[in-house]
Amino acid sequence: QVQLVESGGGLVQAGGSLRLSCAASGRTFNGNAIGWFRQAPGKEREFVASINWSGVSTYYGNSVKGRFTISRDNAKNTIYLQMNSLNPEDTAVYYCAANSKGGLASRLPNYYDYWGQGTQVTVSS
Repeated sequence: QVQLVESGGGLVQAGGSLRLSCAASGRTFNGNAIGWFRQAPGKEREFVASINWSGVSTYYGNSVKGRFTISRDNAKNTIYLQMNSLNPEDTAVYYCAANSKGGLASRLPNYYDYWGQGTQVTVSS
């Protein structure tokens, strides 16, 4: 069974940092693009960041650019999202997603066919 499992979420004060992890099991996604998305209550799912198969190309949503960094460790089949300078507007459930067929990164959620269950990030003011 193929699974993506996010971890690292929690409660943090504004200005703080968290690092989310997305661990894949059941198959390797080393040759595939990975994306991070988030969804706050009452809002649509929002693109956060994506990374291509090699880790060379990365893309960020405008609201997180300069504060968040996506990276991957293919040896561990794990993708990371380092989040700095967090503010209350970053409060959401964060999801990682994988494209099982493509290695190019995308901002579009429909591009990804495997999704994790999400991890809650709450930023207090």
